[in-house]
Amino acid sequence: MKTLVKHPNAAAIRPVVTIVMDGVGLAPESEGNAVKLARTPNLDRLMANYPWVKLKAHGTAVGLPTDDDMGNSEVGHNALGSGQVFAQGAKLVSASIASGKMFASDTWKALVAQVKNSGGTLHFLGLFSDGNVHSHIDHLKAMLAEAKAEGVAKIRVHILLDGRDVGETSALEYIDPFEEYIASLSDASCDIRIASGGGRMKITMDRYEANWAMVDLGWKTHVLGEGRQFASAHEAVVTLREETHAIDQDLPPFVIAENGKPIGTIEDGDSVIFYNFRGDRAIEISRAFDGDESFDKFDRVRVPDVVYSGMLEYDGDLHIPKRYLVSPPEITNTMGEYLADMKISQFAMSETQKYGHVTYFWNGNRSGKFSEEYETYEEIPSDIVPFEQRPWMKCAEIADRLIEAIESGKYDCLRVNFPNGDMVGHTGSLEATICAMEALDLQLGRILPVVDKAGGVCLITADHGNADEMAELDKKTGAVKRGANGAMKAKTSHTLNPVPFIIYDNRYADSYTVKKDGAFGLSNVAATVVNLLGYEKPEMWDESIIELK
Repeated sequence: MKTLVKHPNAAAIRPVVTIVMDGVGLAPESEGNAVKLARTPNLDRLMANYPWVKLKAHGTAVGLPTDDDMGNSEVGHNALGSGQVFAQGAKLVSASIASGKMFASDTWKALVAQVKNSGGTLHFLGLFSDGNVHSHIDHLKAMLAEAKAEGVAKIRVHILLDGRDVGETSALEYIDPFEEYIASLSDASCDIRIASGGGRMKITMDRYEANWAMVDLGWKTHVLGEGRQFASAHEAVVTLREETHAIDQDLPPFVIAENGKPIGTIEDGDSVIFYNFRGDRAIEISRAFDGDESFDKFDRVRVPDVVYSGMLEYDGDLHIPKRYLVSPPEITNTMGEYLADMKISQFAMSETQKYGHVTYFWNGNRSGKFSEEYETYEEIPSDIVPFEQRPWMKCAEIADRLIEAIESGKYDCLRVNFPNGDMVGHTGSLEATICAMEALDLQLGRILPVVDKAGGVCLITADHGNADEMAELDKKTGAVKRGANGAMKAKTSHTLNPVPFIIYDNRYADSYTVKKDGAFGLSNVAATVVNLLGYEKPEMWDESIIELK
């Protein structure tokens, strides 16, 4: 039982509404800043007339190894919901590799033993970059070197092209040096090859069951070896890029073959490691490998008898996957649990693309509710279309339902995520992202008067930056990078910029002061919420952004 202590000076505000503008950071005006280029009268009015502070949303402030590491939605919502900073996936994996703990684990031993005893192949599947949001290529290299050292004779790598957490057309910057690396490792005792691949938004890495067809296509590519054949990954990327003009994340799947035969299908007796450490886009492919005959999301055609492992346990409640190499962070004492135990009614909602962020990640990587009685979760199904073609996404529907929830008077604490800034920002389309920001701003204009009428307070923030920097910048000069035709080089990844935290309060502002000089991060939001609700923060949480009078 988690108990909050009432604060003697608190106004006990109801409702407190938290709006996460996903991917909306703070950056100087520039020709690539969609946030500034958009017409956003409501956001402009908020920042001109209401107290706000900058929050750090990347690096060590959200549990990542260094401040060179961009934040992401997973760790951002972990911090928002827990009020604390926990060491996150990348940091845990790097430490486990450096200490040798990963290779001493029962799972690693089982993976290696399987292929050595059967004469089978060890397969590595995952996002192929150093973006450090879902995976890191250095982790892959370390495992390849260890597998060879332990006598594994045949290794195949299945690469999911990034172009989202790294440069949009940077695939060959990873493929070419990697081919040289595995050639240096390969010898008569160990054969290492890239076997298949494709863009991360085309195959394998779906999330929240938005589009199982992506996973189906990935299964056909990696497991069955079905698809267009090429002699090398380099050839595949060059050819598909010329034909489709797609950026890396959207390139079609490919299979590496010799004499018309795929070189790396997954067969009985093999072992498979999905080496992403972030969970949201790893769960569905893990279910496909681990699922028994009741699995019905797509026809797997054949299910090889393999030892399968994830880098981490991606869902601790459902235990997906059954085997994993590194234990995930144990995130405890989350805000959702405290509020549920205090019988404070909560409402959480987003569309499919970010629904798990305001539920699963917000609650410390926990599936399900803390209380059926005091929590309501709602998901608005996302459209399955390219986000740049419908940049408003479901923001109007999210606002509709949030307004209904506020007006119902049933909920004390509400949280929603508007995905537009992030999901459209990832496409690299500046025009579409400007449209996304303007659509979001329209919904803020609808919601805020309803908060006023209900006598509540609204907190407007973000989980990381993205839409604020839609062009690649020169690290030395800060100038926008341009292609041969003079056009801006699009940036599709998150940014290192801070995010806003705005307190919209037309009733209770005299009962507290906003601390202006703190070095705040996303983890400071939880304490602020419970202060506004009338309670002291739990001892283990980071400090509040407000000081109650």
